[in-house]
Amino acid sequence: MKKPTLLILAAGMASRYGSMKQTEGFGPCGETIMEYSVYDAIKAGFGKVVFIIRKDFAADFKERFGNALQPHIEVEYVFQELSSFVENQKLVEGRIKPWGTGHAILCASEVIQEPFAVINADDYYGPDAFVKAASFLNQQCNDRNYSIIGYQLDKTLSEHGTVSRGVCEVDAAHHLMAITERTKIFKSGGKVIYEEEGQSFEVDGHSSVSMNFWCFHPAFFEQAADLFKDFLLSKGTDPKAEFFIPIIADAFIQKENHFIHVIPTTSQWFGVTYKEDAPGVKHQIDDLIQRQVYPSCLWP
Repeated sequence: MKKPTLLILAAGMASRYGSMKQTEGFGPCGETIMEYSVYDAIKAGFGKVVFIIRKDFAADFKERFGNALQPHIEVEYVFQELSSFVENQKLVEGRIKPWGTGHAILCASEVIQEPFAVINADDYYGPDAFVKAASFLNQQCNDRNYSIIGYQLDKTLSEHGTVSRGVCEVDAAHHLMAITERTKIFKSGGKVIYEEEGQSFEVDGHSSVSMNFWCFHPAFFEQAADLFKDFLLSKGTDPKAEFFIPIIADAFIQKENHFIHVIPTTSQWFGVTYKEDAPGVKHQIDDLIQRQVYPSCLWP
């Protein structure tokens, strides 16, 4: 059986964070957050990592990560370009930014033929999440069964500002029914609050949320390509339109006997939404090293 692949979304600019947080070192030997994800993926049994990056920083990216990773796992790079999969569709003039996370995955279709997981470059997901993802990809994943790793909402918030989270609606069989995007989520007085249209609402802090850790069968690419064509026909002239993964996921679960399993994880998520989050991330990584979850340097 071919080992699953890890696809890392690393093409986005970090507007709120103010720099390319994908390449900032947080570990003792300068390791980035995504290197800890790759390390966890290797230990869980993944056989290849594919980075989706921008062409304009490809050379620096490859020099920074290729030499360290290639002795340990097969590495591929793909570019997300605005024109990818657009064909002859008329687009809005002046747009530079590509079409979002669903479009980014499409750009990797030529280098992935096996079940694969998708993650963000700037999120820490934890070893348990990768073990569970690998198990699903190896044993349950097929063209009718995908999955998402679910994190507890109140464990994914920042102390330095509001965040946006996709809150999962889950049925009794742990199948995903819908993802509702909640913006401006924060803790207040021991409660989790989100704001919408000037009003505040409480949300259950134990809710399962998507942190963009998905597990897909390669059949995903054909479905996504068809949906992207429809997306361009309806929104291709919208300068702010984005083709996100949940658009594809929602269309998938609307089909009869097609399921996305929500797999809970005991792993602690953390990330760097704001620069003020960085010291906390470094502290948590130091703590994981002290508890021998990771070696002091990942790549000897």
